[in-house]
Amino acid sequence: MITDKNMLLNYSDKGQGPVLVLIHGLLGSLDNLNMVARSFNKTHRCISVDLPNHGQSYHHEKMDYPFIAEQVFQLLDHLGIENFNLLGHSMGGKAAMTMALYQPQRVNKLIVADIAPVTYPPRHQQIFAGLRAISLTEMTNRNDADATLSTYVSEAGVRQFLLRNLTKGSQGFQWKMNLTNIIANYDHVIGFPDLTGQFNAPSLFIKGSESDYVTAAHQKVVIDLFPKAKAKVIQGAGHWLHAEKTVIFNKIVKDFLAE
Repeated sequence: MITDKNMLLNYSDKGQGPVLVLIHGLLGSLDNLNMVARSFNKTHRCISVDLPNHGQSYHHEKMDYPFIAEQVFQLLDHLGIENFNLLGHSMGGKAAMTMALYQPQRVNKLIVADIAPVTYPPRHQQIFAGLRAISLTEMTNRNDADATLSTYVSEAGVRQFLLRNLTKGSQGFQWKMNLTNIIANYDHVIGFPDLTGQFNAPSLFIKGSESDYVTAAHQKVVIDLFPKAKAKVIQGAGHWLHAEKTVIFNKIVKDFLAE
């Protein structure tokens, strides 16, 4: 484990009460779960994190799930937080599951949004190609980047999400994320570590009815690792269920935490 206290994940710490840790997905940042944090920071202390190579956090050549879990634990140790509830979406859900299996005594309840503890086939190559095609030195505005990316990614909402990684400073446009490190670790991102043991506290897996990330075929592996897991399906929602159906998603989480 890296123990350099100067290398802490960037985070947001808002609210008071029981701790709820929020972990974003691939190519995202802590802002992606703001619609959840805003709903809960009146009753909970919400800790949102930028994962390594994402957002305002440090860049690092290592980005497998054991490493990510260690970095989140290190931040929570720094903040003096021993026990907490944990919510992760997509890649963040895999990080959350890894944390719960590594140190189950610290996690009160686990919420996993639209991901399973399995290896997925690659599905981001077009996105990576589009991001790599953007010439930061030749850009004059974000519309230039969007025009380039649109030849690789047709969905405007997905492009808008991806381009939130752009920032402009005195040296012109730059990426907040470290795309090189993310692509180098992509096999780890779509995979899941071979972990033994179980997380025997309450777990909730929430999926969007229009998403194919979680299927009936994943039920056994979920129950094997998380015996007390329950499932909820949000009708009409895809992979970005917390953004597409925010009110319903937050109510499901609220009810689960109140049980």
